[in-house]
Amino acid sequence: MTATLAPTTVPVAGSLARRTGPSFPALTGLEIRKSLSTRSGKSVAALAAGVGPLGVLLATVTSGNGVAAAEALGIMGMLIALVLLALGVLSTAGEWTHKSVQTTYLLVPQRGRVLAAKALATALLGAVLAGLGLAGAAGALALFTAGVTWGGIWTAVATVVAGGAAFAVIGAGIGAAVGNSAAAMTGTYLTVLGILPVVSSVKPEISEKLDPASAIVVLAQTGAATTPIAVITGWVLVSTIAGIVVTRRRSVA
Repeated sequence: MTATLAPTTVPVAGSLARRTGPSFPALTGLEIRKSLSTRSGKSVAALAAGVGPLGVLLATVTSGNGVAAAEALGIMGMLIALVLLALGVLSTAGEWTHKSVQTTYLLVPQRGRVLAAKALATALLGAVLAGLGLAGAAGALALFTAGVTWGGIWTAVATVVAGGAAFAVIGAGIGAAVGNSAAAMTGTYLTVLGILPVVSSVKPEISEKLDPASAIVVLAQTGAATTPIAVITGWVLVSTIAGIVVTRRRSVA
């Protein structure tokens, strides 16, 4: 009786399979370029950088001189953050709207990794664009507004830059959860600019614990405060978790 020996395979050094996708830093850079490669992305980025100085100029014309820089920059920072919500939404929901999500997940099948790169990319873009908008707003204050008091300005700067990053991430999470740019932006702005102000006029103690936009203004003027920080953090966590859960289950076909 003869025995047949099955051939054995000996692993060769260096023959182990390697990940062929881009590294996480490269993927993050790719997401940044994608966000700024479309006309809508470029328009939102330009608006985020320009709304600060434009808002200061309009306020100077209508209300005159003698303002506190921290208060003015906090309000401008809120406007910048609201614009950056759209940038975040476009980075995620835009892929589903324009069907480019199939290519994205073909390149990198790990959806959680892609969403993490999008979150980091939008946070970096949000911080940079908020900083640019804030610099323009501060310059407009210095040049065109008399009687400005500059106390607490660095608190306002830190708040606006961090708020810009946070709002961009919030937008990315909402966009990933909804999967449609128009619906995500309509629902988000209706909530933040429509429903929450109404709640504030009726039940201000409730709105204080829900409104992320007013939280930025409060933080810019008062510094670290538990409730506003918790509000913004809650929005970031809830939107991001919702985006991850829904995206993992959604078919790309």
